[in-house]
Amino acid sequence: MLVRPLLGLIAVTIVGGIARSAEIAPATFTDPAPPTVQAAADVPAPAAQSNADVTFHAAPKRLPNGAVTSDWPWFLGPTHNAVSTETKLVDDLSKSPPTLVWEMKKGQGYASPAVVDGRLILFHRVADEEVVECLDALNGNRFWRFAYPTNYEDRYGLCDGPRSSPAVADGMVYTIGAQGKLHCLKLATGQLIWQRDLMAEFNLTQNFFGVGASPLIEGNALIINVGAPAGPCVAGFDLKTGKMLWGAGDAWGPSYATPTPAIIHGHRRVLVFAGGESDPPTGGLLCIDPVNGHLDCTFPWRGTVRESVNASSPVIVGDRVFISECYGSGGVLLDMLADGSCKPIWTNPAFGTHFMSAMPRDGYLYGIDGHGPEDAFFVCARLADGHEMWRTQPHWNETVGSGDDARQEPMGTDRCTLIWMAGEGRCLCLGEYGHLLWLDLNPNGYKELSRTWLFAASDSWTPPVVSHGLLYVSQNQPGLLHGEPLRLLCYDLRAGQP
Repeated sequence: MLVRPLLGLIAVTIVGGIARSAEIAPATFTDPAPPTVQAAADVPAPAAQSNADVTFHAAPKRLPNGAVTSDWPWFLGPTHNAVSTETKLVDDLSKSPPTLVWEMKKGQGYASPAVVDGRLILFHRVADEEVVECLDALNGNRFWRFAYPTNYEDRYGLCDGPRSSPAVADGMVYTIGAQGKLHCLKLATGQLIWQRDLMAEFNLTQNFFGVGASPLIEGNALIINVGAPAGPCVAGFDLKTGKMLWGAGDAWGPSYATPTPAIIHGHRRVLVFAGGESDPPTGGLLCIDPVNGHLDCTFPWRGTVRESVNASSPVIVGDRVFISECYGSGGVLLDMLADGSCKPIWTNPAFGTHFMSAMPRDGYLYGIDGHGPEDAFFVCARLADGHEMWRTQPHWNETVGSGDDARQEPMGTDRCTLIWMAGEGRCLCLGEYGHLLWLDLNPNGYKELSRTWLFAASDSWTPPVVSHGLLYVSQNQPGLLHGEPLRLLCYDLRAGQP
């Protein structure tokens, strides 16, 4: 078993190995700038219009009889953990690769789309604007477009677009741009209901890659890891008015990990893995009551390297929470105790996820350890004690070019993302270079069931979306072989006949 002592991390008061909630001083925060709410206009929803940025290829197959389908309303899907209940999908990706339904030229950004009631919400940057678009999920036709100016520049030159994915509930769309511009829009019409400038209002400075954590809709609150210098670290905003309902924490900055809801000992809680740019680096887990912002407990967890981030969302397994980062500390499994405190069960410095979230299955955790792509290892660890069952770097050769120019190039899963298809009993994996794989997650070893190459492009880090038998994938870099532009791609993943 790989166990790392809790030394060399951020200072925390631990009593008998337990982080005590009684030691957390209560904090009171006031709303710095309550927004103005626009009355929703009583106008009919616009019809979808032809989209000049979209190329339509072929209609998808009919949904098979008895197929289970669902919407995908926010980051990591309806259950916030990249688990889908959809069934009757393509069985063998090698023999029957999914066909392309439509594609859209898109701007910069790593945000996953949301799909609700047949509408797809795409959030990206086009030229000097951040753009929210509402499209017909079946063909890419556009219902409406909302845009506002931005001058954000990524200091590392990776991407100037948004990282945060939209969230949709009760007929409203919520987005946070790279500069902290928060908007509430009406899903049917695109009308602006309220807006906030989080960077200006909370005196934030630009984080490593701008604002990146996606918003969480929980009850009547929109929960955001704000990371204000003197607090709040996390804030809940009223969904209808945008006013701040509560704030929690005053020590840690904003991370790139999206808040995750959970039921802990029968009580609804929100887990936030915070920690942005700071010197020395600080951050860790906060367990919060989403009704009033009460902070049950905190647990420091962050790499010691200044240029490190906490980016993987907390993984909930019963009353336990797994958090992980890849800059030195690795992963830790916490026992969330009934008295509101938390206690480390094990630590594993060799299970450090970067920005993907680990997948728990049948008593084991599966994820990608390392920064990648050279050191991106697919790892399986036993949930009970963190013992590593196996690690591998799946690689294969692809033929690139044709004729005399044909050559073999090594490819692999590298910094991939996973969706557990619960109804199918297998895992869907999107590789870093545009490969799609069916995997069998088991503790005996890595097992690929089938594979296809959707497109050839790097930085395919955006978690894919599966909704109503269709697969939505973001191509975030130009094509490596043919120079295709950045695109949102819709594939038919349905089994059966046209």
